[in-house]
Amino acid sequence: MKKTVRLSDADNVVTAVTPLEIGQEGATQLIPRGHKLATQAIHKGAPVIKYAQVIGYAAEDIAPGAHVHTHNLEFRNVDTEYDYGTNLRPATPADTPDTFMGYRRTTGRVGTRNYIAVLTSVNCSATAARKIAEHFTDEKLAAYPNVDGVVAFVHGTGCGMAGQGSEGFEALQRVMWGYARNPNVGGVLMAGLGCEMNQIDWLVEAYGLTPGPLFQSMNIQDVGGLRKCVELGIKKIEAMLPVVNEATRTECPASDLMVALQCGGSDAWSGITANPAVGHACDLLVAQGGTGVLAETPEIYGAEHLLTARAVDRATGEKLVDLIRWWEDYTARNKGSMDNNPSPGNKKGGLTTILEKSLGAAAKGGTTPLTGVYKYAEPVTAKGFTFMDSPGYDPASVTGQIASGCNLVCFTTGRGSAFGAKPSPSMKVATNTEMFNRMTEDMDVNAGTILTEGKSVEEVGREIYQMWLRMASGEQTKSEAQGLGDYEFVPWQIGAVM
Repeated sequence: MKKTVRLSDADNVVTAVTPLEIGQEGATQLIPRGHKLATQAIHKGAPVIKYAQVIGYAAEDIAPGAHVHTHNLEFRNVDTEYDYGTNLRPATPADTPDTFMGYRRTTGRVGTRNYIAVLTSVNCSATAARKIAEHFTDEKLAAYPNVDGVVAFVHGTGCGMAGQGSEGFEALQRVMWGYARNPNVGGVLMAGLGCEMNQIDWLVEAYGLTPGPLFQSMNIQDVGGLRKCVELGIKKIEAMLPVVNEATRTECPASDLMVALQCGGSDAWSGITANPAVGHACDLLVAQGGTGVLAETPEIYGAEHLLTARAVDRATGEKLVDLIRWWEDYTARNKGSMDNNPSPGNKKGGLTTILEKSLGAAAKGGTTPLTGVYKYAEPVTAKGFTFMDSPGYDPASVTGQIASGCNLVCFTTGRGSAFGAKPSPSMKVATNTEMFNRMTEDMDVNAGTILTEGKSVEEVGREIYQMWLRMASGEQTKSEAQGLGDYEFVPWQIGAVM
């Protein structure tokens, strides 16, 4: 196995595959695994290059063989000139259409799971929702084999916020509407308090939701208190169960899949193994007519120019640039920096600036044209590779992607994130073999074999894509086996809390 990896001839650093002692591979200092080694002299103020892109600037003179990390590499704000549609490589349609066994809904969309969702309009109804969902134990659901579960999606907002027309209010309503309409949800019960800012009636009217046997709502104040609300909610779901259970899996084309492309607990290998492999899987899905949804706007910062060059038109690319400008303003007025994003764990794993992290994160989007850019939790209507605005905080980002319509989640991790999401099953891809072996109960695919076994990015990408088809057909992921997903519903809270 190689001791270092060089990603481009243009790079002036390489990445250590194993810890390097002084003298190994020209190292003049100890180089931790996953960290960078300078291959030439880099003068103070000069760019440090990885992926053939700038990841930061030398904070001091760096000698050949030196350890390059946060102590001698600094971030600078990006001032980028953008090209639009100059790097378009459309996917070649697949010769053979792939299929999976999914739940065809009356809307025409296809689910990969069949849940009943208890949605809350406000934190004040969270306890009621939890009590309702907890009533439906595995024993009580045994008579309904086609129902995956009853899940409470509760949150800590919904009141004390600016009302209709504000960013925060509209984002929360898009999340609620999106979960109610996600094809992995067969029945919905919305529970509110009654006096909150985020009124259920407003949501129903604004988004054209139609009450019926599989879409019910209630407020604690109207029905006479918490206990009565819980009892009524249980009765409503008991009436839904036989109807939701009537859904059966049928053969559906891979074009009906919409996959949330996500990463968390990233390390230096994320952009070398797992993320490029997921990018290849995304290309395979796009070739089938399916959809990949990249998110986490702060985690493409410094790499967005690579995506605007892939935009199908200038308007699509400019939407992405507008999001970048919004985030620059958002972080500045909250006394932050776009470089705040790399976490202590990211840095321990070898990452330095947000530029380095973003260049690796953007690889999840593959190589095909960028066909659409969407607000947080806005319905994704374009096919192909798309982007949805969100923070880099994984639960909030995935919540938005599911609300946008994703029926699968693919999550890469280097440090070892324990993550799952309902109602969309989440598979986890390990970036390195050491972590995969340590956390085998949590990881579904080991992309570390690209380094340890010499597998190609394309080979692992196809392995990931094939698992998408299997999990879409009902194969349980590691996160599902461990019961993850009930507490990862985290709508992004934007704006003032009053």
